[in-house]
Parts: sequence; C-alpha cells; structure tokens
Amino acid sequence: MPDFFNTSVGKRRKERKRLKQTDKHVAPAPGSEARQTRRESMRGAKRGSGRLHLPTFDVQDDLTKMEPRARSLSGRRKERQSETRRPPERVWPVGKIWVSWRWVSGILSGGLLLLMIGFFTLDMFYVDTIAIGGVNYLSREEVFRFSDVSQKHIFWVDEEEVEERLESNNNIAAAEVRVGWPPNMVQIVVRERDPALIWEQGDNRVWLDINGLVMFQREDRPDLLRVVYDPNEPVPEELLGAASRVNTEVVHGALLLKARMPGIDVLLYNPKKGLGWRDPRGWMVWFGTGSNMDVKSRVYEAIVNQNFSAVQFGEIDVSDPDYPVYTVLWQKSE
Repeated sequence: MPDFFNTSVGKRRKERKRLKQTDKHVAPAPGSEARQTRRESMRGAKRGSGRLHLPTFDVQDDLTKMEPRARSLSGRRKERQSETRRPPERVWPVGKIWVSWRWVSGILSGGLLLLMIGFFTLDMFYVDTIAIGGVNYLSREEVFRFSDVSQKHIFWVDEEEVEERLESNNNIAAAEVRVGWPPNMVQIVVRERDPALIWEQGDNRVWLDINGLVMFQREDRPDLLRVVYDPNEPVPEELLGAASRVNTEVVHGALLLKARMPGIDVLLYNPKKGLGWRDPRGWMVWFGTGSNMDVKSRVYEAIVNQNFSAVQFGEIDVSDPDYPVYTVLWQKSE
C-alpha cells in the first residue's frame, strides 16, 4: 500500500482521537467503534502473518446501540407533528365578556323545551269556550255541542273537520271555523237554513227548507205555510228521521200555490194525488206536484166559474191540466 495513503489515514485517526479528548460531550456516532476495531484488526493482520483475521462482533449489540438514536428521531418526529396539529391557544381580551355559542344554543333549546311543556300543560290552551256568530234559531250552547271541541287542545282542533261536523247538522247550511290564540282560540260563524214551510205528520211537526230537508222546529212561525200529511194514508216514519228529505217538487209546488192563491194557509198531501186544498165552498181540489201550479190553478178557476152555478162539486182533480176530472154531488134541475 502506498505511503501517502497510510500517512493520510494516520493523520485522520490522530485528529479523531484529539477531538474525542477535547469534546467529551459529543457522543460517538453509532457503529464508529465497531468500524475502528475492524480497521485495527485488518492492519494487525497485514503486519503479521499474511492471513486476514476478521474480528468477531455482535450485530445485535450494534443494533442495540443504534436504537436509542432511532427512537429519539421517531420521538422527535411525533413531537413535531403533535405541535403542528395542536390548535393555537386562544387569547381572550381583557375587559370584554365572551359568550360561547354552545351556551346560546343550550339556552335556546331549554327555552323551547319549557315552551312546549307549557303548551301541553297549561289550561289556557285547552278549549272551554268559543266565539259563535250568525245564530238565529239555534242557541250558542247547541252550536258549541255540535262542534265537539270542548276540552280539546288547540293543536288538535282541525278547522275543516269541525266545519264538516257542523254542516252535517240539518239546521246549519254552512259553517266557518277559525283557530287562533287565547282568549278567543276558536271562532265559529254559522249560516242557518231558513224554514220554507211546516210539515205535519200525525203529532209530529218539523220544518222543511227550500230543498225539502227536514229540520227540527225551533219556534212557532204562523207566517209559514202548513202542509199536513193525509191522515187517511199510512204515514212513513222515515220522513221525519235525521237528515231525511221531502221531494223538492212537493215543496216547490206548495210554495207556488201559496204565491198564486194567498188565501191558502193549510195544504193536504196525498202520496197519489199530490197537494190538495179544501175550498171554503165545500169541495176538495187536488193539484198534484211540480212547478206548473200556475197553469193548474187557472184550469181549476175556469172549471169552477163555468159550472159552479149549476152543480155542487164533490172533488176536483187538476193534477193533469190537460185532462181535469171532477165529481158532482148534485146538480140543479132546469
């Protein structure tokens, strides 16, 4: 081996020993002692016999010496990562009051909870009285009973359902329901059906509106036309039942007769002959039903005017104005 190589290696070795002696606080690099041992063994072998005797060393010992440095590097890396991820500390200004949004949301949630508990526990939100308008024949107590909202919570009152319930009553033509806040939580305005005439069957007496719908008689109305079911005919009970209805042709025919002959106060009704009237002159006249009462009344007056001076009528039937029929009780002799 050239001399310059040995000289340079020797210089570097001496310099390293000098640094070790002067800087004791600097720890040798891992594996440096093992490398130095191997180099010295190789030099000794060259100087001696010519054989190369490699020194034996423990690999596990070298790895163990290297572990503290490796562990320290990984630890420092983790520390740096944790420091970068750690959020910066907040600095609160002195003299100002800061409120967390968590506190605000908690207060709002608690207030809403208390409000809901109050809605369902306080008596002021349960219906015990209502405001009613538009009543004429019905009483306010009856409308309140028909609405069926007593002691119900305001949240469970359905306006459409209450309106349908009220309109199912025969005396109520239309209803409007409004739900609000106390004190007038429920407001009801009704429009009652007006009676058109009085219908009598035996001892029962009811009102009929213009469409023939049966209603309970609420008071005496002497100004209304009375229609009495023929007592000689069997009375069907279903005519006076709830939500029952009389043929509209009967109702319209009776009102037209009343308008054509104002002196009529009471009419008879026969299922076969229709509407009838007892003439004060002593006979019965039947007009049938329908809207052509003006024609029938004219035919009746023409028959009476032509024959009254000569005959005494027993019954006159003009239900078919094209073929009127009448009976004669007696006739004056010429």
